[in-house]
Amino acid sequence: MARTLLFEIGTEEIPAGFMPPALSFMKSYMEKTFKNHRIDHGEIITMGTPRRLTLMVKEVAETQRDKVEEVMGPPAKVAFDVEGKPTKAAVGFAKGQGVAVEDLKVKETPKGAYVYVLKEEKGGKTEDLLSGLLEQLVRSIPFKKSMRWANRDIRFARPIHWFLALFGEGVVDFEIEGIKSGRTTYGHRFLAPDPIELNRPEDYLDAMERAKVMVDHNARRTMIWEQVQREADKAGGVPQEDEELLEEVNFLVEYPVATCGTFDPEFLELPPEVLITPMKEHQKYFPVFDKEGRLMNHFVVVNNILTPDMDLIIQGNERVLRARLADARFFFQEDKKTPLMEMFEKLKDVVFQERLGTSYEKVIRFRQLARDMADEVAPDKKALVDRTALLCKADLESQMVYEFPELQGIMGREYARIQGEPEEVYLGIYEHYLPRFAGDDLPTTVTGALVGIADRMDTIVGCFGIGLIPTGSEDPYGIRRDTLGVVHVILHQGFRFSLGKLIDRALELLGDKLERKPQQVKEEVLNFLRQRVYHLWVSEGFRQDLVDAILSTGFDDLVAARKRLEALQEFSHDPNFEALMTTFKRVVNILPPNFTSREVNPTLFEKEEERILYNALIQLEDRVKELVVQENYLEALKTIATLKDKVDAFFDGVLVMSEDEKVKSNRLSLLKRIADLFTGLADLSKVVLSK
Repeated sequence: MARTLLFEIGTEEIPAGFMPPALSFMKSYMEKTFKNHRIDHGEIITMGTPRRLTLMVKEVAETQRDKVEEVMGPPAKVAFDVEGKPTKAAVGFAKGQGVAVEDLKVKETPKGAYVYVLKEEKGGKTEDLLSGLLEQLVRSIPFKKSMRWANRDIRFARPIHWFLALFGEGVVDFEIEGIKSGRTTYGHRFLAPDPIELNRPEDYLDAMERAKVMVDHNARRTMIWEQVQREADKAGGVPQEDEELLEEVNFLVEYPVATCGTFDPEFLELPPEVLITPMKEHQKYFPVFDKEGRLMNHFVVVNNILTPDMDLIIQGNERVLRARLADARFFFQEDKKTPLMEMFEKLKDVVFQERLGTSYEKVIRFRQLARDMADEVAPDKKALVDRTALLCKADLESQMVYEFPELQGIMGREYARIQGEPEEVYLGIYEHYLPRFAGDDLPTTVTGALVGIADRMDTIVGCFGIGLIPTGSEDPYGIRRDTLGVVHVILHQGFRFSLGKLIDRALELLGDKLERKPQQVKEEVLNFLRQRVYHLWVSEGFRQDLVDAILSTGFDDLVAARKRLEALQEFSHDPNFEALMTTFKRVVNILPPNFTSREVNPTLFEKEEERILYNALIQLEDRVKELVVQENYLEALKTIATLKDKVDAFFDGVLVMSEDEKVKSNRLSLLKRIADLFTGLADLSKVVLSK
């Protein structure tokens, strides 16, 4: 027989962001726990609302599986004497395991014959274990922040009010600091607050639905989105799709009821982001857009209550939003009176990082770095890049960004546009923040791209320079995100500059802010960049060994490294790739470490295979170099591949390690020149061949 386990932790409202990780943990924890305790089970389901974390495990076995274990003892020759009688070692082992000496067995192992005993452990009743397992689960759920309440020592995201714990029709009895488990749960706080007694787990979902609680968060999420779309459609528009907002709203309600509200059309004169940000970030409303993508003066709110007169609820939300938008309009009007240069000067009083100085100092540094990059890749844009860098952080001192930090860059763009800055400047002010997260848009302007790279590199090098290096999950300054941002922007724009020189210049501009040796910082930053590039390219589907082969030959020019990788990946699809790599890895592997000679003397050749290989080599060396300069890496690889048969013939017919040192060195020099054909293309030693 098997039963269903139902466990619900009833709480005060838990923050929405805490819920998905907690539910995921509960599922994985129980999977692992049941496995460790040899308890067979069926599907594990977790569900949740702001006031409850629910675990349901179907077809849980009523008893554990029996356990049979081999316990190894001493070697047989130690356990028994020459006459086969047990020694003290055998007697001691048997006594330690609680068995008779006669129960000892002998088995052959790779190390010889050993004594062992079979120990059987009868499986216990599952219900006897569940009390302890559920209590431990409650104490183990991790939260970003937890709290104590009343006079209890237990910590949890929010105060716990009840435990519903049923195994089939029976209660799993346990108690944590006065909170006892039982068969009682509660419905919606306002719509159905009375206690609900459950006889069996299978009644749970229906009982909760009658009590105005949708426990299944996946079904609730689907219902919310359908309601939001329906309400927006009534207003003649469509809601903005936002998975993050939908996920958050989903865990703010137990019984979703969507309604559509309006606001004064005159607010539409403000930039759309100024309206959308308060709606989404502060009020958790869904903005509504018309069919052409223009923001409408409508919003959809998902309520956690149903009343006979929902108009009162709508009016309340409209009143709150109106106040928010009025504040935003006031801040916008006031900010427009202040020139961005005046805001920029105020950055002298804003600390970026106590050891790296103020935001003003940071801007001065990366402004110069951006100018230097512009000199190299876009000299005609230098003045625009300089102006963008100067103004890009000014809006941090605006009233609007102070109230709504999510609008940094957006407000800088708007204020710069209003104050008459060139388009590439005001767009660059916004775009220098891109990408802000994985999958975000990338800068379309050279100004935004270069200033964004400069800003990020100043942060990366500065943090490494004072020892603030990301470790594990700790990355308070977002160095990993910034590093990936630099890589994405460089590749997207096709910028051709040296990463090493860029780091050198950033170190130079940081000057006496550095607390560590510049060369050490440079090496660590380059290694950190390499790791990010490696994981990025592997995640995009490139073979791990090929990525390693490319990065091991250098990635100072990221664009060139990417082109080499694409060529090598395409070359790897050649049916003869493995055979080619075997041949050329043989060339690389036979060369002694640090062998540098490339001087080949044809008069020292003793075999025809040497002459044939040498003549073929000198005919294509210049061609390969030319193709590499042209960045036609695939053709360069194909050209080198034509040497394969001649290299194979060379190894078959020639003893490289001749007793004559001059002949030996000459042959190694010939192979060194072949190996050098790959210099700057790929490190063949990193390529993994299938067995």
